[in-house]
This record gives sequence, structure tokens and C-alpha cells, in this order.
Amino acid sequence: MYVVIVYDVSVERVNGVKKFLRQHLHWVQNSVFEGEVTQAEFERIKAGLRELVNEDEDSVVIYKLRSQPLREVIGMEKNPMEDIM
Repeated sequence: MYVVIVYDVSVERVNGVKKFLRQHLHWVQNSVFEGEVTQAEFERIKAGLRELVNEDEDSVVIYKLRSQPLREVIGMEKNPMEDIM
């Protein structure tokens, strides 16, 4: 499955969440990651995020897609997907 994860977390947790997600997904721009994952990896990502965030203060939104969507970027792309392919 293809996932897009966006987050808004307290400043003291931002670096931890970003570092964790970089191990699993492609960083797109501030607080946005995406990539193809297996179901098992998806479950590990969710479990890891639950350990890192404070559910009373932070927000993480996960979009699950069947395949990589067509992307259109307006303006400068901060971290082009071509850099990793």
C-alpha cells in the first residue's frame, strides 16, 4: 500500500517523529512523508508513532492508498522523489 503521513506535533517531539519516519518513508516537505510499505511495516510505523506522540496534544494523519498517486507540485519541490529512485 502507499501511505502519506502528515503530522503536527509539539516542538519537543518533532525531531523524534521526523527521524523515525525517515527510516520508513520518503520525506516530502515539512511534516509530510510518503511511500510504499507492506502491511507489516505499516503496523510498525503506527506502533512507533504511538510511542512517540502525545495523543492529547499531537496530531498524525495517515492516508492509505492502493498505489502511488499521480503528483503535481506547484512551486519548488523541497525533496524530489527522483532523488531516491
